[in-house]
Amino acid sequence: MPDPVPDPLVRTTTTTRTTRTTPNDAKEPTMSATSRKIAFIGLGIMGGPMAANLVKAGHTVTGYNRGRAAVDTLTAAGGRGADSIAEAVREAEVVITMVPADPQVKEVVLGEGGVLEHAGPGTLLIDMSSITPQTSLEVDAAARDKGLRTLDAPVSGGEAGAIEGVLSIMVGGDPDDFAAAGPVFEALGTTIVHVGPHGAGQTVKAANQLMVAIHLQALAEAVVFLENADVDLKAALEVLGGGLAGSTVLARKRQAVLDRDFKPGFRIDLHHKDMGIVIDAARAVGAPLPVGAVVAQLVASARAHGDGGLDHSALLRGVERLAGRATH
Repeated sequence: MPDPVPDPLVRTTTTTRTTRTTPNDAKEPTMSATSRKIAFIGLGIMGGPMAANLVKAGHTVTGYNRGRAAVDTLTAAGGRGADSIAEAVREAEVVITMVPADPQVKEVVLGEGGVLEHAGPGTLLIDMSSITPQTSLEVDAAARDKGLRTLDAPVSGGEAGAIEGVLSIMVGGDPDDFAAAGPVFEALGTTIVHVGPHGAGQTVKAANQLMVAIHLQALAEAVVFLENADVDLKAALEVLGGGLAGSTVLARKRQAVLDRDFKPGFRIDLHHKDMGIVIDAARAVGAPLPVGAVVAQLVASARAHGDGGLDHSALLRGVERLAGRATH
């Protein structure tokens, strides 16, 4: 018998990337053997620049978003616009969803008029939202019944990472499907890791959000401590960033706390949702979160004080309140 014809969407190796091969500033897309027809559902703070980077990498990207302005921004960047999920996914090889939370994922994937109702068999569905592992497993089961393949591939890096195409992507699912998605992920991130079976990506993302929240709270407390001690805050954060206290959180959020500029890159509302995921997932596996539980309460307090629409670096405002200082 003749050898089977290889699937052009499947690569034979799975790798962790640490460098980007497609420049972000390419003026015109260059189509190649790795180009994909992609439907991108959810063009918000993260999804919009991610879809634009896929266009720059040479993929054919059709975007759908409830607000038309985001679709128009994508078409201005060289993508295509759709007026419905059905239109977006009709000819797609890959469908990416990037929406706020579990209810939205269930709506756009499982609901009436959603992805599973209109995507063809064999389509690779990649959910890059931050949701519970349980919902990822529910989506995978429903998708398999329809003949689709799935990956859960949440990201870390915030708005800046999405714009620059340097996201960290943690992927759960079948290794062959992870390999097939390689050209897509490489347009979006620089650290791309297959972390296990379906649902594992969301579990790792929960751990990521736990660590980020704790780092942000530590940064906020350090800032108030330094300012109360009349230390030059800019100089102090510069030296802290060069030592063991340095972190991506400090590097990304340093200027925001210096300027008290809390324009949302990742809203406190969303981090509150994520901390709920962390607490529930940790309880399910019997993992104690003594510090994480406290920080989850501080995130909830920030929302209660009306800060939910601000960037999560606005946890600083909570420490200012505790110190009896005016918030900025």
